[in-house]
Amino acid sequence: MTNSPSSSKLLSGEVALEISNVWKIFGDRADEALEAVRQRGLGKSEVLEEFNAVVGVADVSFNVNKGEIFCVMGLSGSGKSTLVRHFNRLLEPTAGKILIDGVDVMSLGTRQLQEFRNQKISMVFQNFALLPHCSVLDNVAMPLEIRKMNKNERLRRAAYMLKTVELEAWGNKYAHELSGGMQQRVGLARALAANPEVLLMDEPFSALDPLIRRQLQDEFIKLSAKMNKTTVFITHDLDEAVRIGDRIAIMRDGRLIQVGTAEDIVMNPADDYVADFVAGISRLKIVKAHTVMQSVEHYTATGRSIPDHAPLVNEDASLSELIQLAIDNETPIVVQDNGQRAGVITRADILQTVIDGAETS
Repeated sequence: MTNSPSSSKLLSGEVALEISNVWKIFGDRADEALEAVRQRGLGKSEVLEEFNAVVGVADVSFNVNKGEIFCVMGLSGSGKSTLVRHFNRLLEPTAGKILIDGVDVMSLGTRQLQEFRNQKISMVFQNFALLPHCSVLDNVAMPLEIRKMNKNERLRRAAYMLKTVELEAWGNKYAHELSGGMQQRVGLARALAANPEVLLMDEPFSALDPLIRRQLQDEFIKLSAKMNKTTVFITHDLDEAVRIGDRIAIMRDGRLIQVGTAEDIVMNPADDYVADFVAGISRLKIVKAHTVMQSVEHYTATGRSIPDHAPLVNEDASLSELIQLAIDNETPIVVQDNGQRAGVITRADILQTVIDGAETS
């Protein structure tokens, strides 16, 4: 089932990450290349030819709200993993501004940056990155040891996080004794043990078998709802982004093409590239009633009335639910918002939405 975006996250206005005009150009003449791009509008191939430089991220800006799971996706080479490594300055941007909980990350000195990484932000990588000579429990406790937390407290907290990811019985084992899915859960437990404000996840499940990947997606969705961590989740898998993300950002050639909920992107793709990208996604779980409905005024303007026994749904009812109601009822469907009539959906409205989806797939 698709993870529906939380309106409280999207509308709260509490911004956790503010990314403004971030550029990353690799090469000895990066600054010259950036100036040429800005002044002359050079493309990636022209920058490579003239300056022997590679544009990794190009003028990217977006905000992430507190508690939101923000998925950044694109094909290989789109710049998504390069982008996320700027947030904790594993890479230094060529230009731009990055604010995390109001802190200007680019202004931090070496010691401040180390403390910021340890206290405020954690990262989960695709390759697990567990220390082979340490037990599972010690791996999870490592960020707390760096904080110089006393041994009893850090092991207690590490044990709690292992229990949270359902690995409490494996604390004394070593990484090579665990399956890939279990190792990735250890990596997640380690990231969460430090109780960070922001969690960065760089294709954490992509190396796993499909069944294990889906199980970990489900576990992550439940864990995220429980811990309410602001998360930037990098993936090349659109199905994964749709299942996990409150919002999705699609990148191509280092640029941000579109940002929105899965429903926004599927229903209103910004260009042909995005339309092709989402063509294979079923609308049944993504499209919601508020997108399909017509206004009450429009429906009644032709003299039609709404029966008292018309079925009622909330604005976030899925297209799949609407189809089932239309099968079982000949009357129009009434969409409610806080107990008030917000709109009306007819069988024709539903059929047109389905047809539109079929024509774009």
